[in-house]
Amino acid sequence: MSLSVYALFITTFFFVSITPGMCMTLAMTLGMTVGIRRTLYMMIGELIGVSLVVVLTILGVAALMLQYPQLFFALKWCGGAYLLYLGIQLWRSKGKMAIKCDSPSESQATAGSLFSQGFITAVANPKGWAFFIALLPPFIDNTQPLLMQSVIMLAIILALEFLSLLGYASGGKALSHLLRKRGNVQIMNRIAGTLMMGVSVWLALG
Repeated sequence: MSLSVYALFITTFFFVSITPGMCMTLAMTLGMTVGIRRTLYMMIGELIGVSLVVVLTILGVAALMLQYPQLFFALKWCGGAYLLYLGIQLWRSKGKMAIKCDSPSESQATAGSLFSQGFITAVANPKGWAFFIALLPPFIDNTQPLLMQSVIMLAIILALEFLSLLGYASGGKALSHLLRKRGNVQIMNRIAGTLMMGVSVWLALG
């Protein structure tokens, strides 16, 4: 790709990345409840999931998924149900992600659970697939080596996605500090739980 095409590619996917969506809402929710440092586990899972979606889109496997959508829908519903369960736990101030009112410290969600949340949300997001299927092919130059183009595009997408996730998680962390100072830990849990349940519905019905 030429420099002008790279500039257009970066601009396009910058706006795609910063647009509020399931992954960004999840990052903000986790930034609120587990802190930015532990949200990094979710970000790693999300970035690996995005990488998988990008690679499969470039290889054309997305066409196969459109022919056999049953497994994709099953994954999407399972992921939505899992996030709904976590949201209910947060609303009730229970579970490892919830911050206890008598000890407003970061919750004890495991690294594995945070990683899986990010990965499942990225892979089971139909809007993510739609974006990549629609936007990636026009930037692929058939006269140039596909591998090098794929590596460069993937690196750009992941960098933009990570910066966006970090920004949303920082916003959630700032909100959590504000609510903690006022002693509204339960409200913080319920806000996070509502966001998580919203993500689950979006994932299941999107």
